[in-house]
Amino acid sequence: MKNNSFTGNLGILVGGGPAPGINGVIAAATIEARRNKLAVYGLQHGYKWLVRESENDFNAHVRELRISDVSRIHFDGGSILFTSRTNPTKVPGGVDNAVKHLKSLGIRYMITIGGDDTAYGAVEISRAAKGEIKFAHVPKTIDNDLPLPNNLPTFGYQTARNLGATLVKNLMEDARTTDRWYIVVAMGRSAGHLGLGIAKSAGATLAIISEEFPQKKKISLESVCDVIEGAILKRRAMGHNHGVVVIAEGVALRLDPKELKKNRSGEFKYDHFGNPLLSEIDLGKIIKSNIERRFEKRGDRRQLVDINIGYVLRCADPIPFDQEYTRDLGYNAVRYLLSKNPRHKQNAMICVDNGKLIPLYFKDIIDPNTKKTAVRLVDTASESYQVARSYMVRLEKRDFEDEAFIHSLAKGSNMNVATFIKRFGYLGK
Repeated sequence: MKNNSFTGNLGILVGGGPAPGINGVIAAATIEARRNKLAVYGLQHGYKWLVRESENDFNAHVRELRISDVSRIHFDGGSILFTSRTNPTKVPGGVDNAVKHLKSLGIRYMITIGGDDTAYGAVEISRAAKGEIKFAHVPKTIDNDLPLPNNLPTFGYQTARNLGATLVKNLMEDARTTDRWYIVVAMGRSAGHLGLGIAKSAGATLAIISEEFPQKKKISLESVCDVIEGAILKRRAMGHNHGVVVIAEGVALRLDPKELKKNRSGEFKYDHFGNPLLSEIDLGKIIKSNIERRFEKRGDRRQLVDINIGYVLRCADPIPFDQEYTRDLGYNAVRYLLSKNPRHKQNAMICVDNGKLIPLYFKDIIDPNTKKTAVRLVDTASESYQVARSYMVRLEKRDFEDEAFIHSLAKGSNMNVATFIKRFGYLGK
């Protein structure tokens, strides 16, 4: 592919999992770069072809972008440049190959769209380029777990929560109509923002996130199932035999491996960045089977339905919030790259707060040990979490202090009061 006469060109790539709004960033960046007389090249499939040695393979997966190519794509989910989880540092010569290919296109400016793994790849390539290519990283994840200032959401989160809440609302009506319980697994590898946000918005019966358990300790599968079983029994005592539980998939990563091994077969698989593939851990089914066995042992048949809505949310058409937000991000990524402000010479992650550009410099956000950005967890001490918790159906201290209600709970579980308190009392402490 021949370079044109512009003094510097812009490259754009997308890494990691899809998120609503990717195309909005691509569109806004392309339009602003073209208005500044830059050629724009979209690098397809993330780092996959960029790190290959073959120039022909690389050029076959480069797409020149013009304003006419992107003027309406901000309405659409997915990514016109596709995506991948290729780790440049895991491919022999990958980082050097990337620098060589970018220079062959005359690329002096680079926009990467992705999460912390994609940002890490950008850091390594920029370091090898020795200042000849300037990077701007646009943070993307529906998990909403990147530490943006002032609790800003990551783009795609609002759309994913919106669709997730709609799906859970529909399941709540199905649960009521059919008198059954659903266990819904939502994405959230490191943090429970999405699962909690969906449950809180939809008014689900219960949400379980890893942050509610003591940090730096393994979570017992039994304790997770206790919370859910307790909610089922409490709802029954309240006169209802149905409900919806939303659980963040990241809970699986905190479970004791020995417990997981007893409930599944085979070893975990990992992506190129060393992350366990959570799609290989059927968390909903593991919980469903465990709880059904508990009821069967008491001669009380209770059938649950598990459903994973994770992949359903990632390529949804963005709602207006993310359509607008990603336009701000794409535009400001280009403005940052072209800025002559001495403070803007560094490679940075792009944030926009209250309409203003806030660059977060790579050197300040990447942990040299983990090679990742810090994770923003749900603050379980916040009022926002307390509001969500107050509307959930869970066994609480006051349930065990209400003599009439505790008898109702025990009767509905085919236990006497003493046995029930011994079994579930710790949940009310």
